[in-house]
Amino acid sequence: MHIFLSVAPNIRLSRAKDTNMPFLVRRMRQKLYICSTLSFKSMEFTAQQIATYLGGTVEGNAEATVNTFAKIEEGQAGALSFLANPKYAHHLYETASTIVLVNRDFVPEAPVSTTLVRVDNAYEAIARLLSLYESMTQKRSGVHPLACVEDDATLGDDVYVGPFAYIGSGVTIGAGTQIYAHCVVEQGATVGENCLFYPGVSVYHGCRIGNEVILHSGCVIGADGFGFAPSAEGYEKIPQIGIVTVEDRVEIGANACVDRSTMGSTYVRRGVKLDNLVQIAHNVEVGAHTVMSAQVGVAGSTKVGQWSMFGGQVGVAGHLQLPDRMQAGAQAGIHSARTDGQPLMGTPAINARNFARSSALFKRLPDLRDEVNALRRELNELKAALADRK
Repeated sequence: MHIFLSVAPNIRLSRAKDTNMPFLVRRMRQKLYICSTLSFKSMEFTAQQIATYLGGTVEGNAEATVNTFAKIEEGQAGALSFLANPKYAHHLYETASTIVLVNRDFVPEAPVSTTLVRVDNAYEAIARLLSLYESMTQKRSGVHPLACVEDDATLGDDVYVGPFAYIGSGVTIGAGTQIYAHCVVEQGATVGENCLFYPGVSVYHGCRIGNEVILHSGCVIGADGFGFAPSAEGYEKIPQIGIVTVEDRVEIGANACVDRSTMGSTYVRRGVKLDNLVQIAHNVEVGAHTVMSAQVGVAGSTKVGQWSMFGGQVGVAGHLQLPDRMQAGAQAGIHSARTDGQPLMGTPAINARNFARSSALFKRLPDLRDEVNALRRELNELKAALADRK
């Protein structure tokens, strides 16, 4: 099966001049017609074609062909694998994969039977190939008969709305966006172009989603912030009348939640990546290109800087102004915005190197206690002996 795309003549396509690539690019008077197979299963790629596309070099059989991907430890004939982490290097010498991507500076410690394609960065290279593979997957389009779309909602070209999805009144959805089954986009929300909402996503009223945003199943954008005022009779709910703004090229994992603000907006800035089960509280701002692993929680009104990296289960207190490029290891508890610019670990979070030294001492505390007690006994004995001499 093939896809035929028509694009404007001034668009430049990377590697388009390489006639050895699996893309047949023919310039006609006013259009480019690109002929590409839908998936690896319907065609084969040679090692030389892959190397040319990635700007790499072949070491081995340049005509070796692959038609699928596999992890290096689960390699099979006809599969393409990659080696980026040295911990997996031992699999290279026994893998059944036909081609393996490796870094240019990789030096094998034993004979290698598979064909190697050397590239600047194997991890980035496999990401490019996987993105290419995914782009060949044909998008769905149209509104399923079991979907509910309000009459005054606006859908762009080539939008897909799956079964049992609901698109509320006044909602605007940009061209090429895919909204799968059981998603809900409530009244007045806006969704940009080429977004992907997996089944069961909820976007509450008035929230704004940018372009090329990916929301995974169970993700909730715009639930009420956790705002309650104590009273003599319990806790009175503080209405959360703000919204959530998710900027372009953000990806949010399954069952993650971004709460709407009390007033104004909670912000997830451009390029942010949030893992599964992340909680972003009301009025938080997550800086551009920040990444957070699973179960990170950021309390209300905290501002997280750009390009920050938080490991799993990091907890951040409220009302902090954190610097750019902050790094926090798993389970760090951040209670202060003060930092020396070094990675943080522990609760309360401290310099990661100091935390490692403290952890080493902590493991020895029982032995150190015994040593201290022994020294105390010896000291007491010495004091008693000196007293007897007097």
